[in-house]
Amino acid sequence: MADLMEDPIAGGAAAAQQAAGKKTHPKKVRVVPESLRKYREIQAAAEAGGPPEKIAAQKAKGKLTARERIAYLVDEGSFQEIGLLMESRCTDFGIKDKHIKGDGVITGFGKVNGRLAAIFSEDFTQLGGSLGRTHADKITRLMDMAADARIPVIGILDSGGARIQEGVDSLDGYGEIFYRNTKYSGIVPQISIIVGPCAGGAVYSPALTDFVFMVKGLSNMFVTGPEVVKAATGEEVDFETLGGSMTHASKSGVCHFVANSEPDCYRQVKELMSFLPQNRFEAAPALDTKDSEDRKIPLMEKLCEVDPRKPYRVNHIIWWLSDDHKFLEVHHDYAKNIVVGFIRLGGQVVGVIANNPAHMAGALDINASDKAARFIRFVNNFNIPILTLVDVPGYWPGVAQEHGGIIRHGAKLLYAYAEASVPKITLVLRKAYGGAYIAMSSKLMGGDINFSLPSAEIAVMGPRGAIEILYSRQIKEAKEEDREALRVKLAKEYSDKFASPYQTASMGSIDEVIEPARARARLIAAFRVLAGKRRPGAHERTGNIPL
Repeated sequence: MADLMEDPIAGGAAAAQQAAGKKTHPKKVRVVPESLRKYREIQAAAEAGGPPEKIAAQKAKGKLTARERIAYLVDEGSFQEIGLLMESRCTDFGIKDKHIKGDGVITGFGKVNGRLAAIFSEDFTQLGGSLGRTHADKITRLMDMAADARIPVIGILDSGGARIQEGVDSLDGYGEIFYRNTKYSGIVPQISIIVGPCAGGAVYSPALTDFVFMVKGLSNMFVTGPEVVKAATGEEVDFETLGGSMTHASKSGVCHFVANSEPDCYRQVKELMSFLPQNRFEAAPALDTKDSEDRKIPLMEKLCEVDPRKPYRVNHIIWWLSDDHKFLEVHHDYAKNIVVGFIRLGGQVVGVIANNPAHMAGALDINASDKAARFIRFVNNFNIPILTLVDVPGYWPGVAQEHGGIIRHGAKLLYAYAEASVPKITLVLRKAYGGAYIAMSSKLMGGDINFSLPSAEIAVMGPRGAIEILYSRQIKEAKEEDREALRVKLAKEYSDKFASPYQTASMGSIDEVIEPARARARLIAAFRVLAGKRRPGAHERTGNIPL
């Protein structure tokens, strides 16, 4: 082999000899072995993806290619592909004869923010990204390896669905994926990114994962498409209205994050990943912050002056409390009467659940209960402490809520809080009435440390409603012009005696009434006290079942 390779040292010496007028030997040309040349050709063809016209069509729709998507997501140069040369085993309809390398999906491992993740990206330029058995085998093998390596799984979906040419084999492939989505739920984080069509049985894999991202104008998810809907029900609907990003973000609740473009989507995925541990056996990554733990929040004092019936966005409270005023909200467009997401307090990741008086007065309803319960189950699975900010007037009334199962759905929230064994700290901001007070991580539902602001009202019901029941005769017998003044007087007396946070604290249902401006410092100190409550991975494993 040595005679086929040019020796750089000898080459340098030959040049020197030639310059000195000495006789030199002819330069040896490096010969590429046939096996290596063939390998490089096959590799290049496989990495090219579908034919040029299919790639051009993909670009014309404003979509990235499967490999470009991975490049946006992972740290530069970190992707290691597996299964590049795998082909379909289908012998019908000439599929085998096409020798399509990769079978419509790219699988491998890469670093996101410096940490490993397993990634698959469906390639719409190859057979429409349809799922055949080999396609499914590549994904399931990757998922198995990810679970063994204890790293997250990120799926980029752009597929026409099951490959009709492969019949039941393609359906079995989906079954294999769904099984692993469930098997590894609560063990490693699972994220789905929808950047094209996702129809039929294909939608259930994203629904089983922890978080779903969609892109405006590109993403669609539906069990049955517009044509089937029209044939079955007579309803006429377009793709975007039926299963677009905002439909699933605001109405169905399937989508957790909506992006304006594909690059924006991958940026959001990276931000989410920065809050998550690699698996259930680790703590979430801590970050240093220059934001003082003792930073006072004078604006919290103003909250004590706000009428309990007036709305405000609880997001402002979350921003004031969090490190560097940063908050990653999850499910922003769904069930806005409750807000969930991730912050850091003293550098440590915390999951936040907060009633939002700006919508439906912050009352709990069916969708809010489901939204909060599933988020609580996720953070509990992955060792992320819980902060609950309470300002809740009760459950949203109405026939639709009762018939829709508010009892059953509300019970999910109770179950999730009671089941969670991570540190749980609660801060009552303004009001906490009735059964909703119990549901929002109350002391006897397992809250570890429960705080209250001085102006909070904690009672079976609001003072105004309570006096109408307790003093109905007295109010009725008063002169009409005196009734409002009487109501105000009685409501204050009721509030001072039965709804005062000091009354609740005297019974042990609140641990402490705190200074509003020092709320951030008190919360950070409380989470530090509870830091050793549970060792990651030591808790009983539960999956993050779709609620």
